[in-house]
Amino acid sequence: MRVLIGTTNQAKIREHLRLLGDLPVEWVTPGQIGQPPEVEETGTTFLANALLKAHAYAAWSGLPTLADDGGLAIDVLGGEPGVRSKRWIGGVESSDEDLIRYTIERMRDVPDDRRGAAMKIAVALVGTDGATSSPWTSTLGREDVISGEGEIRGYIPREASPRRDPGFPFRSVFKVAGLDRYYLDLTPAEHEALNHRRLAVEPIRAYLSQR
Repeated sequence: MRVLIGTTNQAKIREHLRLLGDLPVEWVTPGQIGQPPEVEETGTTFLANALLKAHAYAAWSGLPTLADDGGLAIDVLGGEPGVRSKRWIGGVESSDEDLIRYTIERMRDVPDDRRGAAMKIAVALVGTDGATSSPWTSTLGREDVISGEGEIRGYIPREASPRRDPGFPFRSVFKVAGLDRYYLDLTPAEHEALNHRRLAVEPIRAYLSQR
């Protein structure tokens, strides 16, 4: 079975392959097919945006598609940046460094007891929009999806980590609750125990493992 990973973000592709690469699936990336569509992320939730991207990539490729959306939600800012995580600054996509600096600046005067936040993600798997040639047609129709969501609670520290995880800027400005360490400084064992992407893909993993 061939399944497209519906993103051009190489960091996300690596994460999905690390978490799902052992399944009996031939994972395909957009670069193997051609120029993917530009998907306007107009959803009001991470899951809505994941579905928008998954359906758009599935229609473009003719393949079942896995897509996700996620980001940082800061309590005192009413859940910002939320679904606008990459476009938080002026509504345009910003660099990792700009997002890191902006987060620290926005939280500069916030007291320690109000700096709570969560890293959230939603992942969706869709069929090929009912295409008769799809082996998924009998189990996944146009509106049917397998999806999952996950989150990690923590807080925004007063200074960013000097380290970077390219493609994941908020990992440098988020400390995990109970551990008092930046997300990107977790040990491999801690990361696996807390990995919200791993939690989110569990329903998809369970489904694909039975195919």
